[in-house]
Amino acid sequence: MDIRRADLIANELEELVFAGEFADGDRLDEVKLAAHFGVSRTPLREALQRLVASGLAEQIPRRGVFVRQPGPVELMEMFETMAEIEGVCGRLAAMRISEQALDVLVEANKRCQQAIDNSDIDEYYRENEVFHHFIYQQSGNSFLEQEALRLHRRLKPFRRHQLKLRGRMAQSMSEHVAIVSALRAGNPEVAAQALRGHVAIQGEKFHLLMSSLKTAAQ
Repeated sequence: MDIRRADLIANELEELVFAGEFADGDRLDEVKLAAHFGVSRTPLREALQRLVASGLAEQIPRRGVFVRQPGPVELMEMFETMAEIEGVCGRLAAMRISEQALDVLVEANKRCQQAIDNSDIDEYYRENEVFHHFIYQQSGNSFLEQEALRLHRRLKPFRRHQLKLRGRMAQSMSEHVAIVSALRAGNPEVAAQALRGHVAIQGEKFHLLMSSLKTAAQ
């Protein structure tokens, strides 16, 4: 199975949904989409499952896969929960992270900066995932890590789309630097606050995201 191709297709499908090409409740026809992307149904099905896993689509037995966009309240609640979970990961990681692990985060940040220099949003998001997933791991709590990963997957299309907002990548990068600084200092509360603020989406930032999601359910 061509997972890489499936990821590219999933990314394109997310963009089509966000651009309003598919409305909430539309069926994602496997045959038509396979023809559109010029692929077999195997990578396409993998791509559709990624959308289902993130909650951007729903699979109904014997009927197919349908677009499902969360409404603004649900989306706000998910981001609020994600921010708190990441804050806890940061607090625990500040007490448990090793110097070698800090070096891994520094390298991830260097790759994030390279992606910004290349204006490559997709590459930035991939390296951003590495950064966050490693912090989850460094919390030293495997149950917490799995819960963080689960919700991270759920919010992936929205966190990725948010990076398209003007100036957001550079802002995200500066927040990454502050997070590593707090972890290196071994300050649990500062690390928790830095991660919570990094993920929280509220006020103008939330308004801009919702405005960009033209077909978000009301």
